[in-house]
This record gives sequence, structure tokens and C-alpha cells, in this order.
Amino acid sequence: MDFNSSEPVSPSAIRVLITGFGPFSRYAENPSWLAVKPLHNTILYTQPESNPVPYNDQMSTDEDVDMPAAPQQIHITAIEIPVTYKAVRSCVPGLHSRPPVLPQPNDPEFIIPPPPLNGYDFILHVSVAGRGHIRLEKVSHKLGYRMKDAEGQYAPTVQVPKEGPVMDEADRFEQQRLLLMSFDGSSDESGLQHPGAERGEGHGGSEVEQPSRGFGQGYENYPDELYTEIDVARLIHHLKESGTEQVYSSMDAGHFLCDYAFYCSLAESKRVAGKQEKDKGTPPKSTPILAMHCGPVDQPLSTEEVTETIRKIVMWVCARLG
Repeated sequence: MDFNSSEPVSPSAIRVLITGFGPFSRYAENPSWLAVKPLHNTILYTQPESNPVPYNDQMSTDEDVDMPAAPQQIHITAIEIPVTYKAVRSCVPGLHSRPPVLPQPNDPEFIIPPPPLNGYDFILHVSVAGRGHIRLEKVSHKLGYRMKDAEGQYAPTVQVPKEGPVMDEADRFEQQRLLLMSFDGSSDESGLQHPGAERGEGHGGSEVEQPSRGFGQGYENYPDELYTEIDVARLIHHLKESGTEQVYSSMDAGHFLCDYAFYCSLAESKRVAGKQEKDKGTPPKSTPILAMHCGPVDQPLSTEEVTETIRKIVMWVCARLG
């Protein structure tokens, strides 16, 4: 078996954290959480390379022969995050603390094992989008969050420094005219359809300048876009070779809660790595972060198919850590 929740966790196990999102709109249980939850407190094993070099006692070489690595234990912890900007901001930084601080589950029978003292080795954020294939996200965004969350709240406003020449009244009028001409009102700025997400600011032809929303205080030193360090192209190639055809990469995480959690997680991972570099007593560790979108249940993939894809992602990433 590839996974076993009753097996004891090895002290040298690779520790993985997967987040899904909670209920919102028509979803009494979020499809992302339905796919993530079965992997909670399970154990997988890394797999050796598919074509290892066979060892031969008669081989003569000036260099050591790399023997296939023994399978290493992987332990998965899964948590559910509410579909609110406030919950992401209060929860995600704690996931990167040393040791990590995890939110308490609503279900008292959902036991979360103690987190690893030096942090998780891989964190995967899973969310639901509209009908379609699985999307593996490459980039996260600092600003541009116009949609309301599950509680009808917007992301925090951010004071963005004004750059360039000051526009006079005629320039401002022309800018508004061009903006109104280009606005068709049919979709949000992301192109990703989020079931149940309310239309946000800027949808309706208002001439009032809308505030910038996203990450401000505490994130001033981070760029407008943060990229995953995981080789998404190679990962997708592996998934397709292993039978998961309905998956592709994305450069637009949607400017909603998955994108928001993705950016926050990437920034916090960099923040912790920077602190560890200054602390000689702490081994430096940069946790790789990835985000993915799945469709609603059976649109087109079943929950079981999404869970299996997540399992493959975890095993592929963990086999390449270090």
C-alpha cells in the first residue's frame, strides 16, 4: 500500500501540509476539502527513479556509483481554511512559524498530529474554481483582489505609491473614457470562474477610482508577483505520463482566496528563510510552496481522481527535495 494512517511516523519522515478551503456559496463542503481530507494523517513513500543505474560488482570507475535511494516516508497533514481574507491572513503565517502553528479544526474528532519543529517540507494549497481541468499555479499576486469573500468582505486596502507624471483633469477624463470603452462586464480580471464568488469592485462602470486591495503592511519588501520554485512543467509531464491527462499549468491564480493564500505562503516562506540565514543556530530551510485549482465534483474529475492527483504531486515533489 502507498498510504497507511495507522503506521507510526518516522522521525526522519518528510512532512507535508495540504490546505483545502471551507464552505461557501452553494458548497456545504468545499470540493477542494473533499479531495484533501482523505489524505490527512496518511503515510506515503517516495519512489526511486524509474530507470536507476544497476549496480555491478565488476564495474570499474573512478567515481562512486549512485545507488537508487531507499524509499522515504512521507507524512501528510491536512487542514481546512475558511474562505475569508481574514482567515488566510491570520492562519497562513502561522503555518510557516518554527514550530508551525495550525488552526484548531471544527470537528473535535479530527486529530492533527504535532507539527515538525523546523517546519513542513512541502506545503500545497488546494482550491476550487469553475468547471475544468486541474490547474497548477506558477505565480501569485500581491494586489488586485476585488472579489468579496464568503463573509461578503473585501481584502484589505493598500496604499500604493503613485508613480509617473501627475495627470490633469483632461488626462483623467480620457483615462476613464478608455476604461469604460474596454469594460465589457462579462468576467472578472482573472478569467477564472469562481463559483459563488460575488462580483467585486469595478464591475458596473463606476467612474469612482477603486482602491488597491491585497497585501500592504508587513509585505512592503516583497514584489507584486511571487513564483513557485517547483518545476511545474516537469511535474505536469510526470502527471500526464502517469495517466493524469486533465492537468495544465496556469499563470493566473485568479485574484481570489487561493491566489491570496498562495502569495501569503510564498512570502512567509521567504521571510522565514531570511531569518534563518541570520540565525546561525537554526539550519536554513526554504519550504517549497505550490497551489492548485480543481473543478467542482465531477466537472469533469471525481473527488477520488483529484485526491489521486494530489497524492501523485506530493510523491513527485517529495522525491526531489533536498
